[in-house]
Amino acid sequence: MASKSLFNSMLRPSTISLLCSTSNTLSLLPQSFACVQQVRHRRFPKFVVRPTTRKPWHVRKWTQKKDARLITSNEQFIQDVITQTYVNAESPLKDGPWNRNAYTKGTRRTGVLALKLGHILQWTKEGKSFYVTLLQVLDNHVINYVPPELYSSYPSHQPHHAQRFGLQVVGALSTDPRQFSKPYNNLFVKAGVPPKRWLTRFLITPEAAVQPGTPLFANHFRVGDYVDVQSRTTDHGFQGVIKRWGMKGMPATHGVTKSHRKMGSTGGGGDKDGIWKGKHMPGMMGNKLRSSYGLKIWRINTKYNILYVTGRSVAGLPHTFVRVWDTLLPLKRIRPENAEGLPMPTWFPDDASEPLPEELFDEDLFQFTDPSIDLEAES
Repeated sequence: MASKSLFNSMLRPSTISLLCSTSNTLSLLPQSFACVQQVRHRRFPKFVVRPTTRKPWHVRKWTQKKDARLITSNEQFIQDVITQTYVNAESPLKDGPWNRNAYTKGTRRTGVLALKLGHILQWTKEGKSFYVTLLQVLDNHVINYVPPELYSSYPSHQPHHAQRFGLQVVGALSTDPRQFSKPYNNLFVKAGVPPKRWLTRFLITPEAAVQPGTPLFANHFRVGDYVDVQSRTTDHGFQGVIKRWGMKGMPATHGVTKSHRKMGSTGGGGDKDGIWKGKHMPGMMGNKLRSSYGLKIWRINTKYNILYVTGRSVAGLPHTFVRVWDTLLPLKRIRPENAEGLPMPTWFPDDASEPLPEELFDEDLFQFTDPSIDLEAES
């Protein structure tokens, strides 16, 4: 009977009776029987293939509000409120422009946000063809300027910069403020411009600061200067090793079954066994920031604010936003002796004493309006 009651107690779903039993009763139980269910703890810190969390200093941009119940009269009222809030707001430009300083050694100007349009062929006067990428400076405005003494307290400040650089915030492509959250829209009230779809920031020196609310054009740069560009590569999602790294894969025949696109061995034995850090394996492909340095500006369209820069190395698909700024390469950057005619801190429409031509060309670039063959008259 004792063994029967003990067997029944062991079959109960609760283990309270076992824990409350005497030591003699517990001694009769096998050590492997009174086990606790294993709890698998989550990995900490959590491994994220592509982080989606925002930085603490970023303002959330998109909102989930929908205006499906608006009628025509309410829509017109909302448009009037938007116009009064942003278009007719007190612009900081009404207080007068800031002082314009000369370009000196070490000066770093602000950049612009451009839209990648694609690439076309161009020819030099010697007949050599090359590709250029078209970047359109689309509806750019200066949103804010943070002086160096204030920027030094920001989380993104680099200690080795000390208090040398300030922060210039630039936005592109004005949009409907109802598409964004209220904290994001409040960033643009001070500048007196509508909310922008894209925002970025540039490190600049204090003498090159631009007043908030100032528009930026393609004439911010000169033909023949060199620029650096940065944009995101094409997003391919999760891909295998053949597409991501260009591996050969397994043979197509001779006994290979369902392993044609596999990578093969992932690690070896010996003293340094296991998978080494940096091993090429499947994973997320693309959607990373890539920069190209020292691209020459061959041509500028002043009517549509288009820059023609060297090559096809600008990352991303067409209609990708690109950050463009003066190059930092030592042999190609702007020097004070070559800064004559450079817009400082940027180009203003009042600087043009006469109407600008629609197209500005580099002196080495062939223009189709020029004759390709010169014939001399016979004597």
